[in-house]
Amino acid sequence: MKSTHGGVDSYRMYINGEFVDSKGGGTIDVASPTNEEVLFTVPNGTTDDAQLALETAKAAQPAWAAMPAVERGNILARFADLIRENRERLAKILTQEMGKTYSLALGEVDVSADFINFPAQAARRIEGDILPSDLPGEHIMIHKVPYGVTVGIAAWNFPLALSCRKIGPALTTGNVMVVKPPSVTPVAVLALGELAEQAGIPKGVLNLVTGGGSTMGEELVTNPITRLVTMTGSSQTGQEIFRKAADRLIAVRLELGGKAPFILLADGDVDKAVDAAVVSRHLNSGQVCTCPERFYIHDAVYDEFLQKYSAAVAKLKIGDPMDETTDIGPKVNAHETSQLEQIVDKAVAQGAKLVVGGKRPDGEQFAKGHWYEPTILTECTNEMEVMQEEVFGVVSPIMRIGSYEEALALANDCKYGLAAFLFTNDVRLIQRAVLELEFGEIYVNRPMGEQRQGFHNGYKLSGTGGEDGKYGLENYLEKKTMYVNFSG
Repeated sequence: MKSTHGGVDSYRMYINGEFVDSKGGGTIDVASPTNEEVLFTVPNGTTDDAQLALETAKAAQPAWAAMPAVERGNILARFADLIRENRERLAKILTQEMGKTYSLALGEVDVSADFINFPAQAARRIEGDILPSDLPGEHIMIHKVPYGVTVGIAAWNFPLALSCRKIGPALTTGNVMVVKPPSVTPVAVLALGELAEQAGIPKGVLNLVTGGGSTMGEELVTNPITRLVTMTGSSQTGQEIFRKAADRLIAVRLELGGKAPFILLADGDVDKAVDAAVVSRHLNSGQVCTCPERFYIHDAVYDEFLQKYSAAVAKLKIGDPMDETTDIGPKVNAHETSQLEQIVDKAVAQGAKLVVGGKRPDGEQFAKGHWYEPTILTECTNEMEVMQEEVFGVVSPIMRIGSYEEALALANDCKYGLAAFLFTNDVRLIQRAVLELEFGEIYVNRPMGEQRQGFHNGYKLSGTGGEDGKYGLENYLEKKTMYVNFSG
């Protein structure tokens, strides 16, 4: 629910089925990455607001869990339908607050609805087990039951989709959830409150709150009411949440940073690899955790790939994200842009060669906002920061490799393990890569883009737990074993 004053839309939190301001009265400004103008305000929630949301959720959970799963699924299916019906409105908000192209924002809304609908359709397929006992006249029954009160914390790059990715399976399985979107892009998520009410989600089952990580976020994680935390964001933040959750041994599901290798071998289809690289590296201005972040290209096709990839990247259009011809919008904020500049400058100082981009674009239209040109670096080494740390922007550092074995060693020499890309037609190497690449998600001969029935998970510092599909659904269920003796 919103109100408008002086051209700025003010949104409120959604707690216990009501739209509320922060008990502390504070607000957070949300500015456009395109021109830095304040477009929205949201409440700066306090620990008291977090406590209220958690208490509300706890009170609502028993009745929601007792509702037949198919009825919960039907309510969530209506929720998904309402998200689709509000597609254009939600997409516009996403573009305004995050800077992504409007076409991509429309896609995010579609995916968000699907993240709700897919688990909702699986409500009838939550299965347990009946096992034979070693004793006569006895059954062993393993039930799967909800945790209770869960907390969902979403990242700023796909705030709506990442929130719905958690809401769908959590609520389908009988949990309730308090969702905290990021302070930099919270508005589209708060807009879900009105749709949740229209869908008939009971009061307290879904709560949407905003506020700082050190206040609102920490209270949600450490509060004794919380039984599970699911978070998408940086590895550093994920580690901090993991440490805080350890004090009470609550369940934690983390989807964190990535540094995806892009491997093109001698027999790979160069044109297909170029097309996939252009799309995957530059989607959402490179602000995707599964983007290819480091390129290992075989000597035999290196020159051809570099020539074609450089030509394609140079043609990408930077500009107004509402313009349907724009390929790349702004970065989300000044801090992210500054980090991108620093890591590119450092790579060049260390010996990398700048082939394309490497700076903020020229022109009056880019005088305000957070812009950075698509950038290609060659002559990189695997020890460089640009090859080891998550860049989260439109930068492509490229290295030559001479074999699959070399590419494998370089790719695995990294603290992250979320996604990887492999282009080859050698079936033997593809099968080896399944076993040998230390990444939870591998794209072979295609661009990135996971599907709802798959499983999205990371190795190493890229997270623990995973999301999507039947395995993601089970992450929101605990097991309870019953030994039922009926021998008399």
